[in-house]
Formats: sequence, C-alpha cells, structure tokens
Amino acid sequence: DELVLEVPADELDWAREAIPRLMASAAELRVPLLAEVGVGPNWEAAH
Repeated sequence: DELVLEVPADELDWAREAIPRLMASAAELRVPLLAEVGVGPNWEAAH
C-alpha cells in the first residue's frame, strides 16, 4: 500500500523523519512494520 502526502516545504525535514517512525509504531506486531519515504514533485519522481 502507498500513501501520497502533500507536505509544505518548510515541514519536509520533519515529515521525512516523523512519518516512518509514526507509521512503524502504529500497531504492535510480531514483525517490524517498515515505512519508506520518497520525495518529489509527483508520484513518479518520488520513486
């Protein structure tokens, strides 16, 4: 699954750090829940 988030440029550094950390701690599972961040002006460029 993927999420596309629009983040203001002045909050980009915070989002790059916080989003994977928050998503990984969203549920207690037996296996790690990994999240990656891609940044770009559109979906294709972020991958």
